[in-house]
Order: sequence, then structure tokens, then C-alpha cells
Amino acid sequence: MTRRPLPSDRPCDPRTPREIVTAAECVLFDFDGPIAGLFSHHRAHEVARVLLRRIAGWGLAPALSDPDDPIQIIRDTAIALAGSSAHHRIAELEELLCAQEIRAARSAVPTDHAYELVEWLMKRGTKLAVSTNNSAAAVNTYLERTGLAPFFGPHVHGRLADPTLMKPDPACLTAGLRSTGAAAVDSLMIGDSESDVAAARAAGVAFLGYARNDAKDRRLRQAGAQHVVRSFDRLIGDGG
Repeated sequence: MTRRPLPSDRPCDPRTPREIVTAAECVLFDFDGPIAGLFSHHRAHEVARVLLRRIAGWGLAPALSDPDDPIQIIRDTAIALAGSSAHHRIAELEELLCAQEIRAARSAVPTDHAYELVEWLMKRGTKLAVSTNNSAAAVNTYLERTGLAPFFGPHVHGRLADPTLMKPDPACLTAGLRSTGAAAVDSLMIGDSESDVAAARAAGVAFLGYARNDAKDRRLRQAGAQHVVRSFDRLIGDGG
């Protein structure tokens, strides 16, 4: 299959989101948002409370940028403990968060048209991977539950043991490129956060934003996303 070159990240890029997707030889999906609403039922702020109780039990009070965001809590705690001998604390917190994410994955709500988009891309021969700040175990739990696991196979790249390597660090994106054998210049990331925009830029891959509402759309564009879609249905198929 002959593919068009992926567009560069230019303010006046004339290509449409569909053209960007069809040009990609590899698509790296963020998980929470583009594929599913991970904390749709087991809410993020509830998970955050679990983590904060554990941290308080250690007698710690790290500065937190968002006490309702479990991902941000583990990142901020890791930064606060950097250089100390408390690596076991971070490992314990990671294990706790992973268990909570797996619980959430069992009731996560599929993103509209995400299954159809993934299936369509696979039929086109596009390489697929997940590059996420969530745990790979939680992602795989969801993929198995919803029948998406065969589309991604072993190409699920989640949070590493060092939380400071989460996006906006490009580590999980470069892992996805390595595992699929894809070149960054031929690849695209679909994400829904400012950290996704930054990670894609750092990894050298094109970016397509997914926004559920006006506020998310605005934040993605302010972070530098040139292309943002509200639904995946217009990306699927060969029509205009």
C-alpha cells in the first residue's frame, strides 16, 4: 500500500485529520480518553484518595499539582522523593495504583467509534500500539474484556517503574516505535492531553488530538495541536 507522507507540525497544514490518519504507517494511541474512559465508574478522585491515604500513612506530604489526579499524584511523589532512598515507597505506590487501575478497567466505558477505528486501521495494515501513562496491566485488562487485544498484541506500553518517565517524556512512545519497528516520521499519535502533545513532539511523531468537549479542544490547541477531532467516525472509511 502506497501511503502519503505524514504532514509536518505546521500552523497552516492543509491536510485533513482523515488524510493524516491514512498516511500513518503506525498509530500510537493514548489509552484513557481515545480508547476508553478508564475512570468512568471507579472514579479518578476515588483512586486519588486511596493513594493519598497511603502517602499520609508514611508521614509524607509532597506538594501536589492536582490532588484529584492519581497519575499526577504518583508523578509528584516520585519527584519529591527523587534522590532519596525511598524507592520502595514509589514501588509500593505504583503497585497500589496499578491495582486500582485494573479495577477501573473492568468497568471502563468504550470511547465512541474507537473499536471501529482500530479495526479499520488494522484492516488497512496500519501498525498499532498503545502508549500511555496508565499501567499496561490495566490496559490489557480492558483490551481483553472488549475484544481489542488481538489488534494490539504485545504492543502495549504503559507506565514504567520510574514515574518521572511518564508523558510528557516520550519514553512510552519510543517504546511503541521500537516494538512495532516503525519510524517516527511515518507515525502518528492520537491523544487527548497536553502531555500527549508534548510527548509526540519530543518523539518526532505527528499528532492528532481527540477532544470530548470545548475545554479539551481548547487546551489541546493551546498546547500546539494543529488537528483535533471530536469523534472518530469521520476518520473511518475511504470517503470524503
